[in-house]
Amino acid sequence: MIPLLLWILSPHFPWQGPMGTQEILAAVLFVLASITDGVDGYLARKRGQITTMGMLLDPLADKIMVTGALIALVAYIPSVVKVWITVVIIGREFLITGLRSIAASEGFTIQASDVGKLKTVVQIVFVVSAILAHHWYEWNFGGYLVIPVRWTAIAAGYFTVLVSTVSAIDYFIGFWKQIDRASNDRRRSFVLSRNKNAGSPSANHG
Repeated sequence: MIPLLLWILSPHFPWQGPMGTQEILAAVLFVLASITDGVDGYLARKRGQITTMGMLLDPLADKIMVTGALIALVAYIPSVVKVWITVVIIGREFLITGLRSIAASEGFTIQASDVGKLKTVVQIVFVVSAILAHHWYEWNFGGYLVIPVRWTAIAAGYFTVLVSTVSAIDYFIGFWKQIDRASNDRRRSFVLSRNKNAGSPSANHG
């Protein structure tokens, strides 16, 4: 879905016009991609079909999707999707990926927190509303309900930065605790091993 999304958001997409076809297709495609990202993980866990390839490709595809969409939106609607917002969000993803790699090499994992899950939801709202804000300033339903699409996108963008920062700090704290615990366990094992060797007959004989 990633190449298709980037094509729809590009100036080369053929169905651009006053009907908002380009924006609707891009928004629907991004929502579908986000839904399938959650569904495939759920099905893999439920059916016991978790594979090494899936563990590699699932988060990679998710990050490429978000990164590609944000970079495309910087060019598509720069008045809403600022460069610095994109840098903060993408930088957070690089940070978490790096911490996960280190955690995996140390033999432990860090579960996604509620703040991280909230970040994912807010991020989806931000991308979708930013896409729609390219064509609509607001939606007026017969004068009874007015949805400020553009302001929703702007607010969601700042809120995404806030939640991304908080979730990154939360993830780093969890990572540091795990690293510290693993380091203490290694030191304890080393001390016990030395004491055991020192108390053995062969060690006393030497």
